[in-house]
Amino acid sequence: MQKIKVVIFDLDGTLANTLPMCIAAFRKSVEPLTGKEVSDAEIMATFGPSEEGTIAALAPDHYDKGIEAYLHYYEEFHDMCPEPFEGIRELLSLLKSRDVRLAMVTGKGKKSAEISMNRFGISGYFEKTETGDPAGPRKVEGIRNCLDYFGNPDSNEVIYVGDSPSDIGSCREAGIPIAAAAWAETAEPEQLEALNPDVLFYTVGDFFDWLASRTGR
Repeated sequence: MQKIKVVIFDLDGTLANTLPMCIAAFRKSVEPLTGKEVSDAEIMATFGPSEEGTIAALAPDHYDKGIEAYLHYYEEFHDMCPEPFEGIRELLSLLKSRDVRLAMVTGKGKKSAEISMNRFGISGYFEKTETGDPAGPRKVEGIRNCLDYFGNPDSNEVIYVGDSPSDIGSCREAGIPIAAAAWAETAEPEQLEALNPDVLFYTVGDFFDWLASRTGR
């Protein structure tokens, strides 16, 4: 069995249950500026670009104030998600102890990603971090940048773990396998299954066991 030498993680809904907090921060920042209520579905329909792209879509006439408010509330609301998912710290520690190289590729903006990683105290695990772009999705580019950084390992030595159906397409375009993460309350397991990811996990524990058998000597 080929050993996995590089694991690339998504953040929202994969490392931690941050999506509800993101939605709350968007609503709190946008509604007072526009005077209009926005639904969860309307907010989530703008996802793909980084948060700056969401603010541009929901409050285009209040962009600067919207970004400032979003980051303020994102940090304020972080008590909604004070820790990563149970088992994530242990998983990261296991991989690091086995000299598996770790990266993160997220659609989040740089500032919000830093807020969460610092809050969780897990920044030190990741050698390389690629964040989102206001103009649109850039996960394929982010994954390829990580692969270049790690010396372009064989595709069977790498895996990306993410919770979004779009992550599956990004990994296929980038030419690496994906472990679909269906352990968040915001996950959509049926949509993930329909896209036939390389592997699909419903708990962090199952993913831990799977990786434990495919890393190390």
